[in-house]
Amino acid sequence: MKLHNLKPAKGATHSRKRVGRGEGSGHGGTSTRGMNGAKQRSGYEHKIGFEGGQMPIQRRLPKFGFKNPTRIEYQPVNVSALQALSEKIGKTELGLEDIKAAGLADKKSLVKVLGNGEVNAALNVTADAFSASAISKLEAAGGKANVIGK
Repeated sequence: MKLHNLKPAKGATHSRKRVGRGEGSGHGGTSTRGMNGAKQRSGYEHKIGFEGGQMPIQRRLPKFGFKNPTRIEYQPVNVSALQALSEKIGKTELGLEDIKAAGLADKKSLVKVLGNGEVNAALNVTADAFSASAISKLEAAGGKANVIGK
């Protein structure tokens, strides 16, 4: 089999419907647009979501829930991950730059430290927010939780 022998499977291709090409085309007269109405006329455009006068789906379905416009989205980082990072880079002072450089959080995101895991070393951590359990675990190990001022 060569490239010049290849062709689509039987029934896989169809001839294109050529509308507006006269009576001999089989699509003459109204050119498959029907008899009357806006869709038959030239220049017809409908709004996004228009369903021919039927009540659109975005108005038929009920609305529910609440999106808080002032919500602050934090990226969580556990104290166990900070302990591992501290051992890896050999520092006890961990700032936002260290956390983001290690890939524990995105560059533009706010970081909240959560208290999942154990802390052995006295870590001095600087982040955007801390949970109460994270603060207690860091202070119990002799470290400190520094919140960046808003």
